[in-house]
Amino acid sequence: MSAVNDTKSNSAVFLLTGIPGQEDVHLWISIPFCLMYVISIVGNSVILFIIKTDPSLHEPMYIFLSMLAVTDLGLSITTMPTILGIYLFNSREISLDACFAQLFFIHSLSFTESSILLLMAFDRFVAICNPLRYASILTRPRIAKMGLMFVLRGFILTFPLPFLLKRFQYCRANVLSHSYCLNQEVMKIACSDITVNSLYGLFITLLMVGLDSLFIFLSYVRILKTVLKVASPTECLRALNTSVSHLCAVLLFYTPKISLSVLHRFGKGSPPLLQILLGYVYLLVPPLMNPIVYSMKSKHLRVRIIRLFVKRWVSSLPGSSAGYMADENQGTSIPSWTLTFEMT
Repeated sequence: MSAVNDTKSNSAVFLLTGIPGQEDVHLWISIPFCLMYVISIVGNSVILFIIKTDPSLHEPMYIFLSMLAVTDLGLSITTMPTILGIYLFNSREISLDACFAQLFFIHSLSFTESSILLLMAFDRFVAICNPLRYASILTRPRIAKMGLMFVLRGFILTFPLPFLLKRFQYCRANVLSHSYCLNQEVMKIACSDITVNSLYGLFITLLMVGLDSLFIFLSYVRILKTVLKVASPTECLRALNTSVSHLCAVLLFYTPKISLSVLHRFGKGSPPLLQILLGYVYLLVPPLMNPIVYSMKSKHLRVRIIRLFVKRWVSSLPGSSAGYMADENQGTSIPSWTLTFEMT
């Protein structure tokens, strides 16, 4: 039996899947995927650069945002080779070891993103419910410890997955239904008892995503109760407005992730195309939309991004030294008209 149909040997391969029935237009489909990856990588890189170079943004909220940007970059880089390989070069084969490595990074980074969203919810909870102690609670050493603890939690709990899968023989049809490797997909094509893998996968999903989403929900229940106690409707809206971007990130991440997990485990009769589309939304949309949402909702971040690109554009023009004034915070020259954005 060939390696395509029998994966008992260590050199065997899995076959990844694009969009079934659309093989003739894969090259055209690759265009939006390429744009999504470019926007995701550039957007998150710009967020990281702005936060790193601007001391005024070295606050807990922006530190957590930089953690989120790093995680989104990792997810984009992890899935990009196989997805673009299928649509650009029709390269569907992936070795067992490469598949196990990819699923490890996808799941560990996904769990890490869930943890970071929980930390961002905690940041909003402290800022709104206990503002007088905000600076004393969210100190930089404490933020570093919490971030490291949650990152290690995701990687440690995901670490056994490749080894649990590696002990199997894969004698069934080795075609995966996605353009990348997922634990719940790979274990289904094993010709061994997968009870342990299934239970462990369910356990870590409930422990990570289940608990994180529950604590995020409870945080916003407390936030809502606190905000409703404020007498002025304007103050209520102002307080809630600071959490809109985080709520968008939470919905973008958890909705497709939970839906995809439910479909993989319980939706045996669901259309394959639905699973494929949810898989793309789950891994590609949050890294794409998070920098856009946060840059639009955060005035300070938006101003500095505009200033960065305007400064580079104007400096490339002839006679660019005219019309500049010193930026007191940065010690650099910027066009004087860009300062009007600070007032919006």
